[in-house]
Amino acid sequence: MKVLSRWLLASVAVVAAGSVSANDSILKNEANPNNWASQLGNYAGQRYSPLDQITTNNVKNLQVAWSFSTGVLRGHEGGPIVVGDVMYIHTPFPNKVFALDLNNPGRVIWKYESVQDPTVIPVMCCDTVNRGVAVADGKVFLAQADNTLVALDAKTGKEVWKAKNGDHTKGETLTAAPLVVKDKVFVGISGGEFGVRGHLTAYDTNSGKMVWRAFSTGPDADVKIDPSKTMMMGKPIGQKDLGVSTWPGEEWKRGGGTTWGWYTYDPALNLIYYGTGNPGTWNPTQRAVDKDRAKSDNKWSMTIFARDPDTGEAKWVYQKTPFDEWDFDGVNENILADINMNGQQRKVLVNFDRNGFAYTLDRATGELLVAQKFDPTVNWATDVDMKTGRPNVVDKYSTFANGEDKNTAAVCPAALGSKDQQPASFSPDTGLFYVPTNHICMDYEPFSVSYTAGQAYVGSTVSMYPTPNSHGGMGNFIAWDAAAGKIVWSRPERFAVWSGALSTKGGVAYYGTLEGYLVAVDMKDGKELWRFKTPSGIIGNINTYTHNGKQYVAVLSGVGGWAGIGLAAGLTQEAGAQAWHNAVHPGHTEGGGVATAGLGAVGAHQSLGEYTQLGGVLTVFHVPDQK
Repeated sequence: MKVLSRWLLASVAVVAAGSVSANDSILKNEANPNNWASQLGNYAGQRYSPLDQITTNNVKNLQVAWSFSTGVLRGHEGGPIVVGDVMYIHTPFPNKVFALDLNNPGRVIWKYESVQDPTVIPVMCCDTVNRGVAVADGKVFLAQADNTLVALDAKTGKEVWKAKNGDHTKGETLTAAPLVVKDKVFVGISGGEFGVRGHLTAYDTNSGKMVWRAFSTGPDADVKIDPSKTMMMGKPIGQKDLGVSTWPGEEWKRGGGTTWGWYTYDPALNLIYYGTGNPGTWNPTQRAVDKDRAKSDNKWSMTIFARDPDTGEAKWVYQKTPFDEWDFDGVNENILADINMNGQQRKVLVNFDRNGFAYTLDRATGELLVAQKFDPTVNWATDVDMKTGRPNVVDKYSTFANGEDKNTAAVCPAALGSKDQQPASFSPDTGLFYVPTNHICMDYEPFSVSYTAGQAYVGSTVSMYPTPNSHGGMGNFIAWDAAAGKIVWSRPERFAVWSGALSTKGGVAYYGTLEGYLVAVDMKDGKELWRFKTPSGIIGNINTYTHNGKQYVAVLSGVGGWAGIGLAAGLTQEAGAQAWHNAVHPGHTEGGGVATAGLGAVGAHQSLGEYTQLGGVLTVFHVPDQK
């Protein structure tokens, strides 16, 4: 109770300091550690809980307290939200939302299920996932696959308003969890594999009216960049309209840079942070200006943005992978933390990118402080130039240097990344980050592709497979020192670790595996303390909360997502694999088969079906009272 009291006092101070520039209901809910009030745990995205009933000593006694079937198959990303006596959970398409009564576990208070056009499913590139709801101001906010942003009454589940955010006939979809700041709800867009032009949009929480939209590519006015004020690597950008000039012709109009990942927020700085995805197409030759890599950064794809949530204006930017040649989508979460660097407390942003590098930046200015590989097998670049912020690319693994219709073999990591959207966790107790990672490489062969609205705009045949000479498996769960840029400890898993992590005051960190295990480890050394097989593979995020004085741990099981697309979409058989290949690579008949199905991911996890099957189940654990 002393720990909780200290946490509540500190959180009240944060509320007082940030109430001018944040949503009071969210800050109030997040300040109560009994809740799990947002998908990433708090505005900072730390996925940390100060609850300490479940410890390294008693976690071995965890048992199932109750469970709930969602009634939906396919990939269950995101996780439950808990506010007071109510738990809110969501599903993949058709995006059901349930409000569950924690006083009578599993009792449905209300259920929401919209009627959506099923033709949206074929344009969802990597399963029909959804990363969860946001709860604020008595409303539940849901971003539906068909591009409808919905506000529901939190007590009744009835629709309050709807807003249309995109058009699925052009390949646009919605998979990200919304974020509420002040009186605005923020939502991105998916569809980078369909030539969609990415954007982040703010809607009024009370009316659903659009307040502003900032595009990821195009003229400065569209991107909401002021080149005389927006900072990049410690100084103003200077050059105008780089979002146009670093693309050939009008390629920026179908330039990708979609925003389907996570959003975080600093109330003190009044800045919202997010990343933009890969440029379209996957064929870099079609995105080269005068066939010159040096002129072809394809801005502002693959970029971390820090924006003013009131106006959308970009305060600083950092492009992690200019002229991306490998589909290293840059949308992963940006965790905000205060850490000690060389004896000085720094307010930092930490990003574990798909490209295999972990970045530590000053979150007020965007200054690059650390950039190091968090997977030692990464080979596409040697390092990052700390003066320019640019990676030093190895020509052997450059899909642009090797050219169209030429296979670039053994690129590490694969397009799945050293880590995809599965969010990491930061513990203020240890000062370490706990990171779910992948250990997969690929062969990558670009080819020319033409753009047609609503049709796949990929332009590459990709085959993925376990990292050669990797005896530990295709996944690792690691502890990372963001000040030093070093792995502290690492534990291997058979398949990619595709769940969101959780760290706790009790000294226990949690993660889930693709074959369905929920695993608890000691945060100090990574020693396994407990493991339980849930009904299906875990790509959801582990959460914890307290109800009636007892701590619980909860997770959504349901294999799928990009890593599990083979099972989710039935691509484990040759016929299904070839059908997917033909849909994504129209007119390009070479290759195909299981190895290249699911945008290459099926080849990495062909044996996953031997260990788990589809499902959609919430499982809640507790340590039973000792008699």
